[in-house]
Amino acid sequence: SLAATAITCFTRGLDLRKETEDVLCPANCPLWKFYVFGDGVYASLSSICGAAIHRGVITNAGGAVTVQTLPGQENYPAVNANGIQSQVLTRWASSFSVTRTKNTVLEAVGRSVSTARPSTGKRPKKPLDKKTGNKDCKADIAFLIDGSYNIGQRRFNLQKNFVGKVTMMLGIGTEGPHVGVVQASEHPKIEFYLKNFTAAKEVLFAIKELGFRGGNSNTGKALKHTAQKFFSLENGARKGIPKIIVVFIDGWPSDDIEEAGIVAREFGVNVFIVSVAKPTTEELGMVQDIGFVDKAVCRNNGFFSYQMPTWFGTTKYVKPLVQKLCSHEQMLCSKTCYNSVNIGFLIDGSSSIGESNFRLVLEFISNVAKAFEISDIGSKIAAVQFTYDQRTEFGFTDYTTKEKVLSAIRNIRYMSGGTATGDAISFTTRNVFGPMKDSPNKNFLVVLTDGQSYDDVRGPAAAAQKAGITVFSVGVAWAPLDDLKDMASEPRESHTFFTREFTGLEQMVPDIIRGICKDFLDSKQ
Repeated sequence: SLAATAITCFTRGLDLRKETEDVLCPANCPLWKFYVFGDGVYASLSSICGAAIHRGVITNAGGAVTVQTLPGQENYPAVNANGIQSQVLTRWASSFSVTRTKNTVLEAVGRSVSTARPSTGKRPKKPLDKKTGNKDCKADIAFLIDGSYNIGQRRFNLQKNFVGKVTMMLGIGTEGPHVGVVQASEHPKIEFYLKNFTAAKEVLFAIKELGFRGGNSNTGKALKHTAQKFFSLENGARKGIPKIIVVFIDGWPSDDIEEAGIVAREFGVNVFIVSVAKPTTEELGMVQDIGFVDKAVCRNNGFFSYQMPTWFGTTKYVKPLVQKLCSHEQMLCSKTCYNSVNIGFLIDGSSSIGESNFRLVLEFISNVAKAFEISDIGSKIAAVQFTYDQRTEFGFTDYTTKEKVLSAIRNIRYMSGGTATGDAISFTTRNVFGPMKDSPNKNFLVVLTDGQSYDDVRGPAAAAQKAGITVFSVGVAWAPLDDLKDMASEPRESHTFFTREFTGLEQMVPDIIRGICKDFLDSKQ
């Protein structure tokens, strides 16, 4: 029997990846918020749970539904059934049907919604699967161990024991953390990569087998080498998983470590330093750079540095270090969709929208922008309003904090006028994205419109995409689906959004954010 995946009220057919999938709809979804297109065969733009209620497969008490992907078609009809009014759609590239699920074991997999409980009322316990490992700890970790004469053979073995205990507690597995080891001495040596072992026992064995190399402790050289060479996809690094280097230093490095720290940050790697046996007052004269820890860590905020007085009795230091390495959200140096995108909003200011709906549009933009880490080195936001004319409300470099961006969005004044969307896209590509062409961030344009454009949108949108901008189109009310699809990037289904009412914008926010993040990940090397 297969397990059913718990979904939300707003999960659409196109969000599923499999041909046939068993899903679990939550109870008490707000019926009036459902967007359903068709009858029996539903456009994949439709809400799955909405379609299932419309079809009579489940009631609003939720339950299990089998979703079957079907080819696209023309003329999806509008039918009122079971409290849901489905809508007409002229054409869509894929469809789905919904049927009652045959006797599956209902197990809420994934992030289930609180109401989406299996009907027995008991939730199945998930034991930690040895093979898959600890799924809650997402990390690709390089342990950069000290193999210099500084540490010596005996303490080198104590260091190996400590690293072994840390790896055992991490919960290594196919879906958990992956680890590798690099030894720093005169020259760095990558002992094993992330892809070499995915079972904790194998990793432990490999650590026990490591031989002591000896030589100067050129930690800087080793850190730079690890940041540049260790985390490639062919060596087993995974997309979208934080990259971490844990640097062990006994005493102090023989070389400069500051430049290596900069390189690691540029590569999106989070550097931790575990320093053991800090230099004594008498030894300080021999240390090149007393502030070596602060210069190399990801952020000098206390989180990334860790001190142990000696290599003896280190067991109590294992768990706190593991907890740090598994704190996904603290990994400030990772390149994620949240800190590495430029998002431009192109806002329809035409007279059909009206002042109060315009406020709802601004609220929608704020809610999308809010999800991103906006800073001079992070993500950036810009906004352009258009009628027949265009007005840059603010560009990407005008505001570098979230507070300032949100306040600038709130202060946008409604223009009111005609609708020339094509011109507005060309204007934005040239004047707002043009100056950002050397930015390392990925570029996105979100176009919001409530009606037919007076000019051609296809040419300007194609030019924007050619310039490396991913376009999402969001249509409200009378915006024609053909225009929306002509503007959107490929695959068009997942870049096109539509709602009849301005109040429906709010529930699209998570989908837009998820779409941006998916495109960001797909574009990474």
